[in-house]
Amino acid sequence: MRIAIIGAGNMGSWLVESLCLDYEVGVYDVDRSKLKYFFNSRKFLYYEEIMDFKPDILINAVSLDRTIELFDEIGSYLPENCIIADITSVKSGLSEYYKKLGKRFVSTHPMFGPTFANLKDLSNQHAVIITESDEEGKVFFSDFYKKLKINIHEYSFKEHDETIAYSLSIPFASTMVFAACMKEQEAPGTTFKKHFNIAEGLLSEDDYLLSEILLSPDSLGQVERISEQMESLKAMIRSRDKDQLKNFFAMLRSNIGLKSQ
Repeated sequence: MRIAIIGAGNMGSWLVESLCLDYEVGVYDVDRSKLKYFFNSRKFLYYEEIMDFKPDILINAVSLDRTIELFDEIGSYLPENCIIADITSVKSGLSEYYKKLGKRFVSTHPMFGPTFANLKDLSNQHAVIITESDEEGKVFFSDFYKKLKINIHEYSFKEHDETIAYSLSIPFASTMVFAACMKEQEAPGTTFKKHFNIAEGLLSEDDYLLSEILLSPDSLGQVERISEQMESLKAMIRSRDKDQLKNFFAMLRSNIGLKSQ
């Protein structure tokens, strides 16, 4: 199987390095300096070289704001039966695009950042494969993820974006608020350090990724939930109501599956 990967950012580079020992892989990036670090893979300088390569699957690993644009740019250089694949963290607009395009596709989402995850052990990481995808494409990514012991979930386009808004928008926004409150002050303590490490990891990710999550259609409602709970907590603190706080803590423990004290 021949696999062409467009985009040699963090995720694209990880895909090249993870696939190149088992498949014939080629990679393209507008920044040609990124290509010199890859081994056991072809480096494409022009789209015409991808056409000569005749890939069975083309994986689009550019940022969400360029995903559809890239597919339009490169479509005429691909074989008719080539499966096109995206790995975007937000799928808004892609379902309609694929229907209009009429080509075989597979849509997936590795739910971890290569700069943050332990790439030597991905058994605690997760990936989504979109159910509307081409069967052959689904089998390819399923086998790839299983080999790396990544946990696989299947969602529709709609279910994916709703789940991502819940699972990422809330922790992303909460962590960003924590980072926004930082100041130059020593703060010894394990809890603070854990939160600080999470913020460091999140903010080491690409701005495009952070923006994609926060600007997805379902994210605002989740962020508003944070705001509502903060207002409730502020009211309890102002009133110094210990009974309300006790009930609040019980609700929190229940939400995450802990027994009340």
